[in-house]
Amino acid sequence: MCEVGQRMLGAHLVCATEGNLSARMPDGRLLCTPRGVSKGHLKPEDLVVVDLAGTPFGPGTPSSEILLHLEVYRQREDCMAVVHAHPPHATAFAVAGETIPDHLTPEASAVLGSVPLAPFGFPGTTAVPQSISRLIVDHKAILLSHHGAVTLGRDLLDAYYRMETLEATARLAWLTRALGGPSPLPADATERLRSEFGNGQL
Repeated sequence: MCEVGQRMLGAHLVCATEGNLSARMPDGRLLCTPRGVSKGHLKPEDLVVVDLAGTPFGPGTPSSEILLHLEVYRQREDCMAVVHAHPPHATAFAVAGETIPDHLTPEASAVLGSVPLAPFGFPGTTAVPQSISRLIVDHKAILLSHHGAVTLGRDLLDAYYRMETLEATARLAWLTRALGGPSPLPADATERLRSEFGNGQL
């Protein structure tokens, strides 16, 4: 988790103390990042263990967005890790009120599936998990209006790589606008990719 935090900062997916990570532990509890600590400077002793109600075990205060993570785990037994970050190009789409197309590259279709835009929820409150509640079951990457994105994974690296792919796809979509707009994959290829990988299937 500390290594992934370093990768997030190095890839400019977060800055300052932004973003948060969590992962299921074998005993059913969650390991998560603490409040107010740069993801690039995490130490193992900084990490916090909570139960599925968000109650911490031992020292430390979990991220202010722990409720977002808990909502995902409550709805998705197949999800083993969650990443919340503020990738700049993807967040630009979220601020503009746009979704990110999933038919630009095979990777976007297979790794991301469709990426919906959740309505704005005030950070650190129950409004954030409520904003994504109806989207969690069918998606593995969700834009948060004016608030970055969240990705799900089979493990922490899987969720992190999905965030990287989300940002790369958003950047590609933005760049193609300078060339007159994107040309999507052939419809049959997109349908085959969606069928083989599933929109929300991890």
